[in-house]
Amino acid sequence: MGQIPRAPLILGLLGTLPFLWGAFSLVRPDIGALVAGGFGARFIGPYVSLAYGTVILAFMSGVLWGFATKARGRRAALGYTLSVIPALWAFFMAGGGPVSAGMNLIFGFLGLLILDWQFGRWGLAPSWWMPLRVLLTVIVVLALLPIVL
Repeated sequence: MGQIPRAPLILGLLGTLPFLWGAFSLVRPDIGALVAGGFGARFIGPYVSLAYGTVILAFMSGVLWGFATKARGRRAALGYTLSVIPALWAFFMAGGGPVSAGMNLIFGFLGLLILDWQFGRWGLAPSWWMPLRVLLTVIVVLALLPIVL
């Protein structure tokens, strides 16, 4: 992790907090109920994790789109095409019940990691990108697991 710049590392880790809170409030419904009483049920358990996961997959499509701007010709066209997959995946696959939506988000984040790797292989992402993405993906997937188990 030493090669990851401080700002992306801190902001990336902070970005996992809604996932971690969702998992925590799912396994500790007593604490989640306190928050739900003040802020509403959408801020606890699977609701917060699934909504936030959908937003983050769409956001990551934008990040990949930005990487694609560095490419030229056919690689650029392929990069732009691949970059929309996470957002479309979230849109089409994060519906239904919480278990299927949670599983599909897990698959979406694992698929995103493959796309991250490909963009890095093409030299479109910074050298520290994959260590950051692996770390964040592990946290997100582990935080989504309580929804599907």
